[in-house]
Amino acid sequence: MVSPVESSDPAAKDAPDQRREQMLQAAAELIGERGFSETRIADVARRSGASPALVIYYFETKDRLLTEALRYSERSFYADVAAELERLRTARERLEMLVATTCVPEGEGDIPGAWGLWFDLWAQAFRHPEIAKDRIELDQRWRDTIARVVRDGQADGEIGAVDADAFAITFSALIDGLSIQVALEDPVVDPERAFAIAMAFAARELGTGWRPRRTSPRQGALRSGRSGGR
Repeated sequence: MVSPVESSDPAAKDAPDQRREQMLQAAAELIGERGFSETRIADVARRSGASPALVIYYFETKDRLLTEALRYSERSFYADVAAELERLRTARERLEMLVATTCVPEGEGDIPGAWGLWFDLWAQAFRHPEIAKDRIELDQRWRDTIARVVRDGQADGEIGAVDADAFAITFSALIDGLSIQVALEDPVVDPERAFAIAMAFAARELGTGWRPRRTSPRQGALRSGRSGGR
């Protein structure tokens, strides 16, 4: 297929990945701000400085643009998470970081808009099998990250004999559910309570002697896919 927008500038022809990234960034921002149903291909084209025809050339459908925008958002999240996991020394600190990046806003009242990407993906996946496949893949990566933290804790002797994969399934579902309440500003489930619930569950299920902290760590909203993404 030939691109519907050809440029006489050789440098432009050598930068398709950069153009694609610009469109993905625009799509992620717009869907987070407005929601999937209110975001048009023309809006993405305008914000990224491209033509609607070029956006369609790269992504074919609006549904595909949604899932690719979420993948784009998640890539930066996992790069930041990998660096944080490497820096932190204990399983407790690592799990706290994962919970905080999902449940705890970076600033007072700040819930990053990329949560809207996940809300829309879940809604679309409920009715569209192709999007459902992407949802499974993206959620599994989150579970794998949690399970890896548990296995590293077991190797270090901090966590006992538990099924890391089984824990990851339950823990990811718990913190995703708590994060939704935080994102929707539920008056009962605020960030501090969400953090405390998640870590109390982890301590109980992993058989550790972790005691609750008085305040949750403000790691910032690393998880741009879920909370700004989870």
